[in-house]
Amino acid sequence: MTIRRCAAAALLLWLSGCASLAPGPSAPTAQPPSAPASRYVPEPGRDAQTVAEMRAAPPPATPELIPGKNPAAEQRRQVAHGYVRVGNAHLAGDEATVRDEAIREGQAAGADRVLLYAPEAAGGEWLAAYYVRFQLPFGATFRDLTAEERATSGSDGGVAIGSIVAGTPASRANLLGGDLVLKFDGQPFAGRAAFQNLLRARAGRAVTLTILRNGETLERVVRLGAMPSATR
Repeated sequence: MTIRRCAAAALLLWLSGCASLAPGPSAPTAQPPSAPASRYVPEPGRDAQTVAEMRAAPPPATPELIPGKNPAAEQRRQVAHGYVRVGNAHLAGDEATVRDEAIREGQAAGADRVLLYAPEAAGGEWLAAYYVRFQLPFGATFRDLTAEERATSGSDGGVAIGSIVAGTPASRANLLGGDLVLKFDGQPFAGRAAFQNLLRARAGRAVTLTILRNGETLERVVRLGAMPSATR
């Protein structure tokens, strides 16, 4: 009887040992970090088709990545060298991951250059600004005249010139930011929309702009480039 009891006790000990060795519930498997959320936003009028039509040369296989410090100042500097910003993207992740994602977005956007700003320079998030060198028929921004500018010029219409892109017809004609354009080929025009239509209608030709600069009336001959075929 004693032998049987010993055998039973041994069997119970062996079974409890097996139970202690049985695998418990598995720990959850760590998931790889997800890719950074990229929020690319094209500039108005800078969709992929327009960028493809307006660019001066085919896009590079890999855009140039440039560390940035001051978005506003560097945008002016890029414009002065003939580059137009086509969009921005806000990125998240460590620097190496963000750099890779910025380049991928640049390739998708057809960018020639990507300026990358660290969170401390861009309001708390990584910011990528994408630039393309455009072949611009005119090469300057312009807006309607303010009431004060209309009073100063004595004109009810016209436009004020803003930024000038280097190497464009506007730059070669020595137009300057702040010039007030009052006549197009000797004729007054209503404002920004009318000026845009005249530029399109005269694309590929030389035109004469009558401007007011620091109180002096001047004439500038601008040899406009051709408009892209899809927008003529």
